[in-house]
Amino acid sequence: MDTKPNVAGAVESSIASHLHPRPSYDLADHPVPQGREEVWRFTPLKRLRGLLEAEGTGAKLGRQVRSPEGVTVTDLPSSEARKLGGHAPGDRLAAVAAAYAGEALLVDVPANTELDEPVVVELTGDSVESVVHGHLVFRIGNHSRATIAVRHNGSATYAGLTQVLVGDGADVTFVAVADWADDAVHTGQTSITVGRDAQVRSVAVSLGGDLVRIAETAEYAGPGGSIDQYGLYFVDAGQHIEHRLFVDHNAPKTRSNVDYRGALQGKRAHSVWIGDVLIRKVAEGIETYESNKNLLLTDGCKADSVPNLEIETGEIEGAGHASTTGRFDDQQLFYLRSRGIDETEARRLVVHGFFADIIRRIGVPEVEQHLLAAIETELALTVGTPALTETPESNENTESNEEA
Repeated sequence: MDTKPNVAGAVESSIASHLHPRPSYDLADHPVPQGREEVWRFTPLKRLRGLLEAEGTGAKLGRQVRSPEGVTVTDLPSSEARKLGGHAPGDRLAAVAAAYAGEALLVDVPANTELDEPVVVELTGDSVESVVHGHLVFRIGNHSRATIAVRHNGSATYAGLTQVLVGDGADVTFVAVADWADDAVHTGQTSITVGRDAQVRSVAVSLGGDLVRIAETAEYAGPGGSIDQYGLYFVDAGQHIEHRLFVDHNAPKTRSNVDYRGALQGKRAHSVWIGDVLIRKVAEGIETYESNKNLLLTDGCKADSVPNLEIETGEIEGAGHASTTGRFDDQQLFYLRSRGIDETEARRLVVHGFFADIIRRIGVPEVEQHLLAAIETELALTVGTPALTETPESNENTESNEEA
């Protein structure tokens, strides 16, 4: 059985956690779930369109890659891509993607390189009829500086594995946008390995799709690494958007910060955010915080938000987590309206402000502009429509906040 290497001298966790199964490329290590397992209980398995059982079809997403001079873009067999390192699949969907993708797209940024423009990979689907598997690997050399953006769009039934390998001392921004048509299904795993003293910012965006379920992991290849993980999602009626995060502090003097924000509107709009931070015995002097905020714009929405901390050493700088779910902030609306702004515009401003702090961190102007326009389109369905802007009493604010 293939398992994750003992990164940075870390010992295996003494916690047999149900939140992060042992990673492996072997499908036999990831049996087909029944829906009662902790990591699957929020996911509507029947809406996965057979992705859990599907074998390779040879179908591919359309692909366009824009890369600055000096960046190498190649295709290589998936078996060779595994040898490059990176976190192995942590669930069956990612393992299926790795097993049947056939080949991986490798984007290679050489060491000591500073890119003036972002690397942009656009993947487009044209049908939900056939299952598509994909494997992406981004390797950023030591002491390089790069911005990478991956955008998914169109219609597809897709399972993907994305691995981001960040070298020592590198500075990387990685943006993944799921901007699907409403009939798409997108599942898989995005994993980031942070090199010694490297700085990483990741942004995950989910818009559209019938069902989106992405597992995101971060681990460290040495001490001193730092990662900021940001995310935003906008969930419409009937959609299921699920993000599952696992940060593995497997080296000392490392840092992580997670900030995910979502807005929901329409009946049976459902978001799931599961955050888990594991602080291993060797991870002394680390600092971590995870936060998830959900804004309910209409009645009939459901947001599940579960932050977790697993701590094996008390020698840490700090660890905490927070989760908030609620409706529009009446005080914010009152303040804006007292300044002469009408209610419709005030509600738009509140939602834009809710997301703006995440969007401005992307660093790719064309992506930022597209997301702002997409959010405005989503708001047109709700804000300014009297039948929908009324906030029901059932959407009372609930908040939990714990620190260790």
